[in-house]
Amino acid sequence: MSLEDKIQKYISEHQKFEEILNELRRIISKHPFEETLKWGIPTYVYGKKNLVGIGGFKNHVGLWFFQGALLKDKEQVLHNAQEGKTKGMRQIHFKSLEEIDEDILDQYLEETIENQKAGRSVKIRKAVKEINLPGELKEWLKNDNELNNCFQSLTPGRRKEYANYISEAKREKTKSDRLLKITPMIKEGKGLYDKYK
Repeated sequence: MSLEDKIQKYISEHQKFEEILNELRRIISKHPFEETLKWGIPTYVYGKKNLVGIGGFKNHVGLWFFQGALLKDKEQVLHNAQEGKTKGMRQIHFKSLEEIDEDILDQYLEETIENQKAGRSVKIRKAVKEINLPGELKEWLKNDNELNNCFQSLTPGRRKEYANYISEAKREKTKSDRLLKITPMIKEGKGLYDKYK
């Protein structure tokens, strides 16, 4: 099945919103995007980046901009589908053909392309979770600057492995034995379970 056939099949499966999907597709096609199908939906690429997508849902059609947070949104039509979670993506919902303003969409699509040409993108930072170090490990690190520096240079995942390894020990002697065991591994920049990977 050709790409065109797959896209037409997707649109026809959303019969309730077929006219809206076709109209959005027509408007987007006036701009120099490459049309493709990703995640099962029509997606529009420019400069090898997924920038725009359209999709039919139960009660509306969504037009989303993957880097929509960069758009000026002078018309105040964009919204974040998952406030507090979604960093870059912004959407516009349509329930009828009459809600589509071609001039506004053209402006937003052109601005999307200009942002891509200029190399602008939403920077998404991964949240670093606080690692709770058991008291024994904190003390051990506090008394050895070299060990502490090596420990801090480990990845968060490796630091967490070591913290869990010490905190899971029930007896003081076991904790002491484990601290002695992991000291050379930390100084070598190794993770607790590296030998198994």
